[in-house]
Amino acid sequence: YIFQQFNLLPFLSVRENVELPCHFSKLRAQRARQRHGSVHQAAAALLAHLGLKDTGLLERRADSLSIGQQQRVAAARALIGQPELVIADEPTSALDYDAREAFLQLLFAECRDAGASLLFVSHDQSLAPLFDRNLSLAELNRAATPAEV
Repeated sequence: YIFQQFNLLPFLSVRENVELPCHFSKLRAQRARQRHGSVHQAAAALLAHLGLKDTGLLERRADSLSIGQQQRVAAARALIGQPELVIADEPTSALDYDAREAFLQLLFAECRDAGASLLFVSHDQSLAPLFDRNLSLAELNRAATPAEV
């Protein structure tokens, strides 16, 4: 899950935040080790693919990062261990156009490489053509109301 507010644990390092799901899921830890040799290497590889290659950054506290860096750390945390489903809640709302495009390209590539489905929630209608399928919340809400007689 990529939260809109990222929900990184501020007292943990970047690496520790990314590795966190592997502490709760043996399957994700196993997949990370199979693909990269270790959970540490999986975290470093994901962060590098998301443009955070600086090894000094891995040990920095999450609360010392820029918004864009936090967003990429949150994406790496969601993708580690090749989950089958990634849910992203407004993950691009704080980004400018260029940063948004770069982030989306990386997110799509990582989901494709992991074989993960992506459920992306956004108010930004300009993103709709990037997805195979899109649903309007208004349409879903209308389907839930009883039909008028």
